[in-house]
Amino acid sequence: MTPTTPTKNYLFLTILLVVGTAVRAQSYKPPHLAQQGNTTQLIVKDKPFLALGGELHNSSVSTAPYMRPIWSKMKAKNVNTLLAPVYWELIEPQEGIFDFALVDSLILGARKQNLHLGILWFGLFKTTYSTYAPLWVKANLSRFPRVKNKEGEPTPVVSVFSANALQANARAFNRLMQHIRQIDAKQQTVILAQVENEPGLFYAPRDYSDEASKAYKQGVPADLMSYLSANKANLQPGLDSVWKANGYKMTGGWEDVFGKSVLDDKTPNGLSYFPEELFTAYHYTKFIGNVAAAGKEAYPIPLFINAWPKAAGLMSTPGKYPSGGPVPHLLDVWRANAPAIDFITPNVYASKQGIYALAEQYHRSGNPLFIPEIKQGPEAANLTFWLYGQHDALCVAPFGIDDSPAEEDPFTKTFAAVAQVQELILRHQGKGTMAGIFVDSTVTSQSFPLNGFTVKANLVVPRGFAGAPSTEKKAPFAGGILFATGPDEFIAVGRDFELTFTPTSPDPQKPRVDLAFMEEGSFVNAKWVPSRRLNGDEGTGGGGIGAFGVKNNKAGSLRFQKNPNGAYSIVRVKYYRY
Repeated sequence: MTPTTPTKNYLFLTILLVVGTAVRAQSYKPPHLAQQGNTTQLIVKDKPFLALGGELHNSSVSTAPYMRPIWSKMKAKNVNTLLAPVYWELIEPQEGIFDFALVDSLILGARKQNLHLGILWFGLFKTTYSTYAPLWVKANLSRFPRVKNKEGEPTPVVSVFSANALQANARAFNRLMQHIRQIDAKQQTVILAQVENEPGLFYAPRDYSDEASKAYKQGVPADLMSYLSANKANLQPGLDSVWKANGYKMTGGWEDVFGKSVLDDKTPNGLSYFPEELFTAYHYTKFIGNVAAAGKEAYPIPLFINAWPKAAGLMSTPGKYPSGGPVPHLLDVWRANAPAIDFITPNVYASKQGIYALAEQYHRSGNPLFIPEIKQGPEAANLTFWLYGQHDALCVAPFGIDDSPAEEDPFTKTFAAVAQVQELILRHQGKGTMAGIFVDSTVTSQSFPLNGFTVKANLVVPRGFAGAPSTEKKAPFAGGILFATGPDEFIAVGRDFELTFTPTSPDPQKPRVDLAFMEEGSFVNAKWVPSRRLNGDEGTGGGGIGAFGVKNNKAGSLRFQKNPNGAYSIVRVKYYRY
């Protein structure tokens, strides 16, 4: 390996970083994942950490001057973690000559704002293409051959059948992680890393180069069949159903074991060109798994991979979405061949129902939910509460967080509220004592059991004083989190929805429920500080939820009060029975 030749700028920044680290040197385990109850938590500086994230635009960190005015804006949005690319073409512009000045400026900029970083390795694959590879890779097709389509034409994607490409990419990622460990292991500004970005193949379900076609004809590799056989009882439904339909064969060609290659774009969950896509997944996972292992050898922090998900309509067949990528029906292959990757994540730009489905598919045993990219807008900002509260999400990060000013971004208020209760979220994760809430104008209520009650959340219908019509506009959606904090006691975060609490098993001797106390407040240094006691009109709303003056004495109720600046409220409430 050719020795590194640093620039003067790089040396200066490195000295700053190393000296800054040494001033408050303290020994921590590297950032890692740990189990709590039935969920997984991210541990940073030996404490559970909840990432309130934002992903920067692809080119925002390509120069330090461009990022300089953005840092303080990110802090104003109440994020604590930024997901930011590191570009192979910029850290190794000449083969074997590394320049980490840009990485150092990224880490230093984050530290100044007390932010953490998730590094996105834009190495050989970025949204399938090899656009961020250095020119000495892209321009040398004989040494770094390309994927070819059915017509034999090269594509803008370097082939995973290239041993040279694997060696070069793995070496670069290893050197990057070595450098981060050297300057940041004690500070832990960088807490995790994404290996490549939305990998897979556009154009076709598989590579049709000579090397790929030769490998396809050799049949299903024995190590894949051994893994599938050993995990047969726990495979994802899509893969299992195809294998089962072919008699659970253990040997043979890809189409012998997994059925004929057909187009099925009519069935909602149809798997088109499945043998070719599975073949592609096998070789991509081997390649990226080795890149991840090289990085983890240098610095063993959590590593993840992200998916461009399959979707109905134009993106329902492999090649229209990245074939072989970490989509739900291929998760078993990714877990088998890339064990250095700690978890697999979806990018989420779908509608509400699509977000629900992706959360269920990716939040599974051994795979915590982490959303590195979610669409912008108020609906997604409200659904973020549901993702943290219902699925123990490690992180939710809107893409293009640097797009808008803090005061115009709906996530600013969401993250302000989540930041208030982050210690509470971490304490309740994996224990079944927390629920996420989301209601909207199409599904106006949500019910769930919690703490001995059936809780019902309803989208607020504005009402005027003394039964008069309201001039207030009805909210289109509302999100929040509810915590069970003790017997008959809760803390609720949200706005624009109301709650009723009906005992699941009423006490015949005490069938009625009423308010013991309700108070609005905030958390200061993780301690509850009430701002006002609520009752009467500001508590249950003057006669309770429902018609004015009519109270259901078999259920408790909670209605949030409007905040002048539109912020979310935090309310602590306790009921008693009589």
